[in-house]
Formats: sequence, C-alpha cells, structure tokens
Amino acid sequence: MSEHRPRRYVVVGVGAVGGAVAALLHEAGLEVTAVARGEHLARLRAEGLRLAVGHDERVVRLRTAAGPAEVEWHDDTVVLLAVKSQQTQAALADLAAHAPPGTPVVCLQNGVSNERAVLRHFGAVHAVTVMMPASHLSPGQVVLHSLGAPGLLDIGSYPAGVDAVDEAVAVDLRSAGFQSVPRPDAMAWKHRKLLVNLGNGVDAACQDGPAAERLVELVREEGERVLHAAGVPVVSRADDLARRGELLRPLVRRDEAGSSTWQSLARRTGDVEVDHLNGEIVLLGRLHGVATPANELVQLTVNRLAREGAAARLLDAADLLARLPGGG
Repeated sequence: MSEHRPRRYVVVGVGAVGGAVAALLHEAGLEVTAVARGEHLARLRAEGLRLAVGHDERVVRLRTAAGPAEVEWHDDTVVLLAVKSQQTQAALADLAAHAPPGTPVVCLQNGVSNERAVLRHFGAVHAVTVMMPASHLSPGQVVLHSLGAPGLLDIGSYPAGVDAVDEAVAVDLRSAGFQSVPRPDAMAWKHRKLLVNLGNGVDAACQDGPAAERLVELVREEGERVLHAAGVPVVSRADDLARRGELLRPLVRRDEAGSSTWQSLARRTGDVEVDHLNGEIVLLGRLHGVATPANELVQLTVNRLAREGAAARLLDAADLLARLPGGG
C-alpha cells in the first residue's frame, strides 16, 4: 500500500493474546475496543488492564464492551478474534448478529478450524500465526513473558493470498511492537504451528519428564503423517525455527508461563481447545485412514480433566504411554 490508513480494532476475547494485542495497539495510538465478559470485564472497567511485561507492570485503560451489540461499528473496523477455538461458535453467533457482513475478521487463534467457521458468516477472513509467550491467569491481568518482541503475528488472507487488509493490519501490529509480515501461505504456517501445539495437551495434563517428552514426540509424529496423507501444505520445521530465531527471547517469569491449554486447566475454566488441536489430527486421521492413538488419548484425557475441574500437570505421562499400542 502506498499510503497507510490506520484501522479501528474490535478485539473479541482479551485473554493472554487478545489482551496483550489490544493493550499494545491502544498504546500505539490506535482506536481499540476490547470485548470481554464476566469478572475480567468488571476488572477492566474498574481498574484497567494490568499489563506485565517481564517484571514491569503498567495499567492500560481500554475502551470496553460486553459484546458486539455495544460496539460502534465503522467501515474501517477490523475484528481481531482472539477467543479460544472452543469458544469461536458462540462468539461468531454474536458477531454475525451485530457486525456488518463486510467486516474483516482476523483469527488470532491456535488451530486451523476457526477460519473456515468464520467464512460461513463473513466474506473477508484472515489468518494469523500466533507466536506469543503470554499468560492470563487472573481477571484483569495479562503477562508478556518475552523481553524481545512481544510476539510474532504473521498474517494472510484465508484461504490464501494477501490483500490490503493484511498489509494494513501488519503495519499497525508492527507499530505496536510486534513482528508481523503478510504471508500468502498463512495457513501453511498455521499448520506448522498446529503441529507445535499438539504438545499443549501433554503440557497441561502431565508432569514434566522424559515420558512427557516422548508423548509429545508421538503426537507430533502422528500429526506429520496425517497432514502428509491429507495433502495439507505445511512449512518446514526449519523455516519455522528460522522465523522465530531469537526474536522472542529472553523469556522471564517462566513459572507463570505455560501453553494456552495449561492455562485453561490452571484456571479451571471447564473447557479446553484440545478438540481443535489434537482433535484436528484425529479428525483428519479418520478421514484419511491414518491411525492416531496418541492424539486420541491426549484429546480424551485432557477433556476429562477439564470436565472434572482437575489440577494442571496432574498425571504421569508414563501411565498414558502404557495405554498406547506397544506401550508408546
């Protein structure tokens, strides 16, 4: 684009990722409305968002809304959808009832199922590969764990390509301190991130150790086989590692950091995104005749722990490995 025109942003879901993005865009001078709910919304309205960057904390006062019905919509509004994947359908129903159908929707989410779901309701859908070590463990607070770039948020149109919205959003994200480049093959990058995220359920459910590391290896090996059988384009692991480099380092407050699935169990939210991570591999495996016992076991186990309100990292991964064919 020869001339950049800043957009107005509506961030739906202001947890770890959405909260950090909303706060940093606001601090960069962009117009942001944060859509939240419950105690988190009450804290944002009463006290502001407590944004911790490493060991330093500041308060960011955001414009808030309890839902899309409270948002003032404009022709240049962009939705940043940052709810967990299991919450997408409910968020979409609310968005579709109030947002103009031409509104661009940018999926700042793990997994690869959200963009297709959004496309049923909105014609302009964009995919972001989210690499952001952030946590949201208590109402009103978000922690960024990287002392380098706050996050890498590469964007592209869905199902493929790059357009003016991708270019404009990338400029705005960079103005807020993020690393962001438009990518016509954004979904190939998101599928590589999916493979990485297959370990989230293990991180959430199991104690650290060699058995947990082996289980992560197994779910990712199954994922690689399934995506290959399905003919899904995936960027190489080497390209992914090269993109990350040292941009997100050093990391601090590691004891408070964990995968998004771990955060859901730690907060006892009652639901997790495992159906859209390991469950995506299980689904594709069933469609293409590839066995996925490790991913099935992780999916079932983590869902059970969430329903029961169990503590995070409760299990010994060796017990799960013993339940797999050949003992893992």
